[in-house]
Amino acid sequence: MKKHVFIIGSRGYHANYGGWETFVSKLVDNYDDKDTIFHISNLSVNGKEEEIKINSNLIINTFKVNLNGGVKMLLCTIKSFNFYLKYIKNNNISKSYIYVLGLKLGPLLSCRKKFINKYGIKVLVNPDGLEHERSKWGFCIKKYFLLSEKWMLTNCDIIICDAIGIKKYIDNKYPYLNKKTVYIAYGTDKIELSNILEETVLKEFNLKSNDYVLMVGRFVPENNYELIIKEFMNSEIKKKLVIVSNISSSNYYLKILKETHCLRDKRIIFIDGIYDENKLSVIRKNAFAYIHGHSVGGTNPSLLEALNLTDLNILYDVNFNKDIGLNSCLYFKEIGSLTNLLNNIEKYDKSKLGIKCKKIVKDNYTWKIIVNKYKKIFK
Repeated sequence: MKKHVFIIGSRGYHANYGGWETFVSKLVDNYDDKDTIFHISNLSVNGKEEEIKINSNLIINTFKVNLNGGVKMLLCTIKSFNFYLKYIKNNNISKSYIYVLGLKLGPLLSCRKKFINKYGIKVLVNPDGLEHERSKWGFCIKKYFLLSEKWMLTNCDIIICDAIGIKKYIDNKYPYLNKKTVYIAYGTDKIELSNILEETVLKEFNLKSNDYVLMVGRFVPENNYELIIKEFMNSEIKKKLVIVSNISSSNYYLKILKETHCLRDKRIIFIDGIYDENKLSVIRKNAFAYIHGHSVGGTNPSLLEALNLTDLNILYDVNFNKDIGLNSCLYFKEIGSLTNLLNNIEKYDKSKLGIKCKKIVKDNYTWKIIVNKYKKIFK
């Protein structure tokens, strides 16, 4: 019997944006079960709503939303959810899963509970991180996500937690739901770079191997760019700080430039988002160290990629990061702690820490391991 898995809540399959999009693409690309058909909702970028059949096991549906800003994805998720419920009914699908990424549906799950039960649909929710703590949301949206968290987690069948810290948070806050929670992290695979001319890639971005400390991630406050930039500026490190981010589309980036005056520091280099996986991997591999400032969210794909490619990793000290990095990484949080680490960076045994990082990934976070866990869910 064919199983149908409907994934909603991301910007889509192979969309150049963030963690959800990386997850969706990697999960589907590494899923080798011929009896499972994936349906992925895509936020339309050309104003068209269409169904695209990639192959016999993958169908993309694009949804148009005539709004901008943070509510765009919320409305896209609601629209795709209702579409897929109708699709399941009209096509008489007897075995289906709807996997909701994030907490955007609010009370809709409870409102459609009767329909969901009638058609035997299993609903999975991945709450991601603490959405109500993200600085990009205003007061009303934060309150919505707090309420949505309870509505969605109560009315779904399985809660997929991509970080141990998120599972603990839900189990403690909603003890009556702890039988629903399952921990499945993101995954990563080492990219084969033997056929890549690394020097050519580095030259393209005016970089030299081991001459820079790297950061990769969206330019948002919860990734602690302001703290990291100020700490770096206060340090005496001779290395450059290379920041790869969505600087061309971020107002927060302009705010940081104004508040820190960081462009006066010739060691600091900004590079607009690099979406070529091979090129970004070369830049990771050749970094002297990697700084991960993410403070809200679950297992971040960029952290796993760093552990796989960079020997010396410096992480913001929160449980989401420590549960992954364990004793293979260095940690900072208090004012002055990162500056102190950077001033003493040459003292750490990079090769020893690098071996630990690679073992953590190999033992826990390859896509083969992660996909096999999902196969037990979509059984």
